[in-house]
Amino acid sequence: MKIVSQIKDPIREEMELFESKFRDAMSSKVALLNRITHYIVNRKGKQMRPMFVFLSAKLLNDGVVNDRTYRGASVIELIHTATLVHDDVVDESNKRRGFFSINALWKNKIAVLVGDYLLSKGLLLSIDNSDFDLLRIISVAVREMSEGELLQIEKARRLDITEAVYYDIIRQKTATLIAACCALGASSVKPDSADIEVFRKFGELCGMAFQIKDDLFDYGGEKIGKPTGIDIKEQKMTLPLIHVLNTCSKSEKKWLINSIKNHNKDKKRVKEVIAFVKEKGGLSYAVEKMLAYKNEALQLLSAYPDSTYKSSLELMVNYVVDRKK
Repeated sequence: MKIVSQIKDPIREEMELFESKFRDAMSSKVALLNRITHYIVNRKGKQMRPMFVFLSAKLLNDGVVNDRTYRGASVIELIHTATLVHDDVVDESNKRRGFFSINALWKNKIAVLVGDYLLSKGLLLSIDNSDFDLLRIISVAVREMSEGELLQIEKARRLDITEAVYYDIIRQKTATLIAACCALGASSVKPDSADIEVFRKFGELCGMAFQIKDDLFDYGGEKIGKPTGIDIKEQKMTLPLIHVLNTCSKSEKKWLINSIKNHNKDKKRVKEVIAFVKEKGGLSYAVEKMLAYKNEALQLLSAYPDSTYKSSLELMVNYVVDRKK
């Protein structure tokens, strides 16, 4: 966590003020809702998304943010939280960051309604302040995230995902939200500027690297955020697996697909799949792709003058690929 603290250094004051503004943005006249949103706020994660918003804005505006920047950060966090609450319902997940999920404590119906409430709060925050440029960035991200999830469900059934389709899925599912954060930060201080597209692309590249890193965790031997082989058990197509499926022999491919489709609950077989993917160079291939995205993101930043905000964003990009969970 030392790195995260370092990244936060130039935006510490903004992040503290953001937390109180975010709390206010969630408030409601319904006691049950307030109880649930209080529970959500007190179990926050690293808050990487608001950090991307503030760092992008400060880098572009000589260290100065404005009310629009705070609203952009609040909107993205409201929408992101709404999608997480809905995801836990869809995945029938009882835990989120080690705590009980909303659906585990208050059941699915309430969880879906809470997600809807947070989504509408985010949209209204933009509309009430005529932040239509920010609203557009957010709305595109929500549309793409939904499309990405549905594309993954459609393709996963057949286990015939090409590398190009895989990149489409992670670009929409994961990268689009981080891209929106950076575009929001840029747009909040430099509306209608070319910087917005540069920062959107920068965030997208970070998001692509982030998701490939997540894929790699499934094959890791060290103690990490999720147990080894979970993606295989859930028949999720990850980059190391896709690469090996596309490069191994016909008989090996048949064995792999059969293992994932019919033996994904067999611990011994899952271990054999992991060993096979490693042996066939699936991991080293994915690492190479992840580092290419990281370097492309850093290349985009190099065009901007040096500052503590730029250094923090560079640290953030490196943290994305070096993190242990």
